Amino acid sequence: MSNRLSTALSPYLLQHAENPVDWYPWCEEARRKARDEDKPIFLSIGYSSCHWCHVMAHESFEDEGIARLLAEHFVSVKVDREERPDLDQVYMDAVQAMTGQGGWPLSVFLTPDGRPFFGGTYWPYPARSGMPGFDHVLRAIAESWHERRQELSDQADQFARFLVEACRGSTAGERPSLSSKPLAAAEAGLRQAFDSQFGGFGQAPKFPQPISLRFLLCRWQNCGDADLLGMIVTTLDRMAAGGVYDQVGGGFHRYSVDRQWLVPHFEKMLYDNALLVPCYLEAWQATGRDEFARVARETLEYVLRDMTHPEGAFFSSEDADSEGREGVFYLWTPSEIEAVLGSERAETFCRVYDVTESGNFEGRSILNRPRSLAENAQALGRPADELLAELDESRAALLAARGGRIRPGRDDKVLTGWNAMMIDALTRAGAVLGEPRYTEAGIQAAEFLLNHLRDDRGRLLHCWRNGKARHPAFLDDVALLADALIALHETTGQSRWLERSVPLADDLLTRFADPQASGFFYTPADHEALIARKKDFLDSSTPSGNGVAACVLLKLGRLCSRGDYTNAAESTLRAGAELLDRAPTAACQLLLALHESVGTQGRP
Repeated sequence: MSNRLSTALSPYLLQHAENPVDWYPWCEEARRKARDEDKPIFLSIGYSSCHWCHVMAHESFEDEGIARLLAEHFVSVKVDREERPDLDQVYMDAVQAMTGQGGWPLSVFLTPDGRPFFGGTYWPYPARSGMPGFDHVLRAIAESWHERRQELSDQADQFARFLVEACRGSTAGERPSLSSKPLAAAEAGLRQAFDSQFGGFGQAPKFPQPISLRFLLCRWQNCGDADLLGMIVTTLDRMAAGGVYDQVGGGFHRYSVDRQWLVPHFEKMLYDNALLVPCYLEAWQATGRDEFARVARETLEYVLRDMTHPEGAFFSSEDADSEGREGVFYLWTPSEIEAVLGSERAETFCRVYDVTESGNFEGRSILNRPRSLAENAQALGRPADELLAELDESRAALLAARGGRIRPGRDDKVLTGWNAMMIDALTRAGAVLGEPRYTEAGIQAAEFLLNHLRDDRGRLLHCWRNGKARHPAFLDDVALLADALIALHETTGQSRWLERSVPLADDLLTRFADPQASGFFYTPADHEALIARKKDFLDSSTPSGNGVAACVLLKLGRLCSRGDYTNAAESTLRAGAELLDRAPTAACQLLLALHESVGTQGRP
């Protein structure tokens, strides 16, 4: 029997529509039930391509005993973090404050008015590996709710105050002057964190960090430091050669669980690919290396082939799992490759792409390239261009064969901000690579957003699926779409794109700006009131809304001779100045805006 999630827009919520858990979506009805029955809320936040979300769903949310425990003691609410990033941000901050870490699934216990008092991420059922079972957690929380209510209420008050204070920002009297010093500090921090052997920053797990790479590219363009370019090239080379890149179908997986980019977490997200394409394009422009242009093209071809709605918008993600296993869609054995390519070509392909009988992942092989094309050509005694042509033919044949496998699930909702990033990537690629069809694809997606993701007052909306658009746009939706429209204007020379970006910038000033301090809230002024109204200056897997807004307003201030835009951008930079002084590498999008504003004055 279906629960209340059966009418949801989100594919993630629909995945839970047949659970025995009496799920509610985030709504006033759930909060009223919690008040009326004097129960805490169990809030579960995840997303459709999240591997551990699926694990917890199978272990716990499909279990009748867990469902009875939840029904007896809690009001259960399920949220798609991609559909409601405002809720995810607030409660992720709370759990990170409670535990020192975060992730998905995000599991939070709230008072009926939405104040968090306990939380975590994944809990197994039954208990294992030293972790308490989810049933134990539920019983302990239920007991505390009845026996130690005041203690929980005090904790909830404490975390609510923390969340509000964290969102306060600087006041008008506290705004510092702008300085280029954080640019040098961030560069030094990234140099220190750089992995000179395998590229990227830090150890395992290793994320691509395209915003950091774009910042370093910006610094290199300003100074010509060969070491900076070397960091960028090494990182892009290693990622493109690793298993984190889909060697057959193109496009990047979410991250690598190891230092050398070999074993990915196999989900594919639209935003990762949208943000990495400009990195490869700019690296190609800087070095002239055709490999970088090839990766950009293959990534865009993957998106246009597998992630595009018939009307031109882009889907959100593909799962890590298929056939009940992680990554199985992408794995190969020598015999499978020989069946497609024949023995002679299969031997060459397996040698180049590290396919062995023992495998490198659960007995099968993740395709990767431990050696360069030139090294392989020399070892095989073949001309490099001849080998490359054969490998291209082999990869095309394997892609066709892989198409007969059971594909991972796809989240087919359309998100405004993520689409805007892909529009920007396509637009840049169209210009840089001389491929008008990329620009046309960007135009078609932009028209889709502007035509279909509007409310009855013409205001931008956040998500769309199956002909229905919902939820007011957030700060990053508005700012990223404005930025994409500016890119279309600069590429096509058509003034209509600039004209359509201006109302979005005006919306930033009228509905998102903080009138008491500076910078922009994540939600508009007329949005549903949450326990805290957040400002995001920190980059996550996507650029911060305030960083993008500052960049957009600086561009439009120059293009449209609008001093109010420039002033708002500089005010935003001042609002983020304390963060840039304390942790500059955590806000590289804001640093790109700072460079636009003051960076051309010279390197400190």
